[in-house]
Amino acid sequence: MTSAPLAPSAASPSPIGEGSPVAPGSDCTALFRAAYENRYTWDAGFSGYGGRCVWERDGRRLEGSFRVGADLKATVEGIEDEAVHKEIAGQLWEVAIHRVRRSFEQTHGENTFTAGDTDAVGLEVIMGGKAAGDRYRIKNNVVTMVHRHIHGTVVTIFTTAVTDTGAGYLSRTYTSRSSDPATGAPRGGENAYTDTFVALAAEGPWVLAERLLESDQPGGARVSTRFAFEDLRPLA
Repeated sequence: MTSAPLAPSAASPSPIGEGSPVAPGSDCTALFRAAYENRYTWDAGFSGYGGRCVWERDGRRLEGSFRVGADLKATVEGIEDEAVHKEIAGQLWEVAIHRVRRSFEQTHGENTFTAGDTDAVGLEVIMGGKAAGDRYRIKNNVVTMVHRHIHGTVVTIFTTAVTDTGAGYLSRTYTSRSSDPATGAPRGGENAYTDTFVALAAEGPWVLAERLLESDQPGGARVSTRFAFEDLRPLA
């Protein structure tokens, strides 16, 4: 992969279509596997990429540069505000870690998958085995809801639109909320995301070009942050 500047291409966001009804209590491993394997991930030859990063909030704008290496580690330079530096690096890491390609067996080989109810979000997938207590919803080969126990917190994510890369989907619009696993009480407010991905070359890799983040704050306030990643180039 060359390091010359490229003109990234973008795909339009796609709605999530209707799924087929499945009997509650039945095994739905094949359906969940199809949705899992339909996610877009980077191939083994991913060499990293870099460019310019922009952070905007409440009329304030900071610019710097960044690199995401083949090891998925993000480096941000030119941003002296430590909190903003951490935010930008965190967004890059969060996106990169979800692009790692792991087989279904590696991730879910110790789990079972039982169909629950079906609603407008999709078919409920009730996890058993190692991931007992977690739940998902799937619709038209897309994971539309994630409800997972992560480090003593329950994280619930709803995806409402995706970007079709031609080699799998990327979440386009989605919300995320954390809660107490014992009581269900919220831990912090809701975060709402709108992500724009572009391809660095005809067949990718697809990378984040812009993230708009709306975050609930104590007292009912809502903060908007824009993360932009520009002049994108693959690393040699």
